[in-house]
Amino acid sequence: MKKKIIFGAMLMLAVCSSSFASTSEYVVDDVAIEATINNGIAVNSLMPAAEANANMATMMAAGTNTTNNPVFASDKSAMTAMILAFFLGGLGIHRFYMGTATLTGVGYILTLGGCGVVALVDWVVLLIAAIDNKSISDYIDNPKFFMWSGK
Repeated sequence: MKKKIIFGAMLMLAVCSSSFASTSEYVVDDVAIEATINNGIAVNSLMPAAEANANMATMMAAGTNTTNNPVFASDKSAMTAMILAFFLGGLGIHRFYMGTATLTGVGYILTLGGCGVVALVDWVVLLIAAIDNKSISDYIDNPKFFMWSGK
């Protein structure tokens, strides 16, 4: 039985490696890449919203593909983050929504939101922000595990 498993694994490895190794259908067009980069419009997440909107309007008028539009801090909703924190707070989904660092999200997942305590405090902080119609910009892209402790 052991020999059959080893033979099957070796056969599978041989089939997979030979089928992908011989594929040569991808070609990099350096000229097209350089033209795309040179024709792009720089959009900085730190620039004022009016200037960013003007750049977006320029791109739309030029017919540029805008499916990958930048997301600004003002686009994040406190209510959405609060709902995510209520249902999926232990997994830190609300922190990923607000653009936290990946390691902070992994910390949430591994500790289940600080045994639920950190996720509960996050939910309360977001609830207060939603009730008062405050911006959650202080919590956007916050790399700290305790988002309410400041940047």
